Amino acid sequence: MKFVEIRIGMGLLHTRQQSHTIENLSQCGAREMVNLLFHEQAMSVSRNIVIAYFANYEADLIRQRKARRLRRKRFWAAGINDLFAVDQHDKWLRFGLALHTGIEPFSGRIMWMRVWHSNRNPQLILTYYLETIQELGHMPMVTQSDPGSENFGIANGHTMLHQWHNPTLEGTLQHRWMRTKKNVMPEITWSQLRRRFTPGFETYLDHGVESGWYDCDNTLQHLIFRWVFIPWLQRELDGYKDRINNTAKRRDRNKVLPHGVPNLIYNSAEDFEALDFKIILRPGAIENIRSIYINPDHAVFDLVPREFGHFIQGCYDELGRPIVNRLSVWTVYLDLHHIISQLYEQLPPMVLADEDDDSLLLLENHKDLPFHEDDDAYYMGGVGGGLGLDESHSRRLDALIQEDEPDVAKDNLEGLNHAGLVVWEFSDDEDEAVVDEW
Repeated sequence: MKFVEIRIGMGLLHTRQQSHTIENLSQCGAREMVNLLFHEQAMSVSRNIVIAYFANYEADLIRQRKARRLRRKRFWAAGINDLFAVDQHDKWLRFGLALHTGIEPFSGRIMWMRVWHSNRNPQLILTYYLETIQELGHMPMVTQSDPGSENFGIANGHTMLHQWHNPTLEGTLQHRWMRTKKNVMPEITWSQLRRRFTPGFETYLDHGVESGWYDCDNTLQHLIFRWVFIPWLQRELDGYKDRINNTAKRRDRNKVLPHGVPNLIYNSAEDFEALDFKIILRPGAIENIRSIYINPDHAVFDLVPREFGHFIQGCYDELGRPIVNRLSVWTVYLDLHHIISQLYEQLPPMVLADEDDDSLLLLENHKDLPFHEDDDAYYMGGVGGGLGLDESHSRRLDALIQEDEPDVAKDNLEGLNHAGLVVWEFSDDEDEAVVDEW
C-alpha cells in the first residue's frame, strides 16, 4: 500500500482535502481558530476559509477593531527573568470562578494561568508563584503586581527568597507595586483571553445559569459546580497556555526584540541575543518560605469542604466516573445534583469559610526599589538595583552579538541604548490594523 493511501486511511488529510467551509466554523479569531481546530478537532482548515468566515459573519466587529485607537504605553524589560508580573481577573466571579496569571514580559511567556474559587488570598497567590519557580528551579529578579493585600504574600515571599540568595538586598522590597503605572503585560494577557478563549466558554456557562441548572448563591449547586467545573476549566486553560507559549506571535511594529515563540525565547536567551537574569534556587529555600507563610490546611486550598469532597467523590464513583469534557460537563453536574438531592439527609455540613479573610502584613522597614523613567518610557525590573542595564551588561550583550548565533531580526532599534533592551508600546491589541488576528 502506498504511503498516501495509508495516510488517507488513517484520516490524515491535507487542508484542502478536508474540504471545510465557512459554514463549519463557530465564533473565533482567525489565527486562534486555525490553532484550535488543528489542536483540538484534528481539522486542518485553510486560513483563507477562516478569514472569509470573518468577512461574512463578523464584518461589524472587524470595523470596530480597525477603528479602535488605543493609547500606548512604553515598557522596558532588560532581559529574561528580569521580572514576573502577576494579576487577578474577576470577570467570572458571577459563576464563582476566579482567575489568576503570572507573565514573564521579555519572552511573553505565560508562567501560570489558574482558575479557582478565590484569587484574593495571599497564601494562594504565593503558592502559585512558589509552585512555578520550584518547577523551574530558578526565580526572577523581582515580582510585580497592582497594590492589594492579596499580593502581600508574593511580595514578602519573593523578597525573602531573593535576600536569602543575596543578603546585600536586605531592607529593599524586591517587589514592584504598580501604583501609577498599569500592570501592562497581565492586562494584555487578560484582553487576549477575553477575545480568544472566554466567549465560547462564557456562553456555555451562561447556558447553565439561564436554564435554571446553576445558581451561584445556592450552596449545594455552588459546591457541585466547583467540584465538576474547576478541574475541567483548568485543563482547558492549561491547553490555552500551552498554545500561546508555543506559538510565535505576529510581528509587532511596536515591539523591539525579541520576536518568536515565547517558550523558545524563555529557554534559549542567547539564541535571541538576550540576557537571562534567573537566580538559581538553593536547596531548602522554597520550603523555608512555605513554613513561614503557607498553612497547607487552610480552607482556600480545598476545592470544596473536605467532608463534602469525600461525599461527592462517592457519588461520582456511583455514576461510573464519567469523563468530564465540553460535551459532558453539564450532564455530569446535573447527574451529580440529582443523586445528591436524593441523599440530602446524608449530606455533611456545607459551611463555606471566609477564604479571603487572611490578614498578612507587608514586611516592615523595607524601602521600594528606585523607579527609572525616561522619555515617557519606564523601567520596573530589578537589574542594576532597579535602574536597568549597566556597562557590564552591555559588554555581555556585545559578546553575544559577535558570536555566531542564529540571525535574529533587529528592526525598530532607533532610540534605544542597546539591542538587549526590549521595549513595547503596549495596547491590548498586538496590531490594531490587522483584521484577522483577534
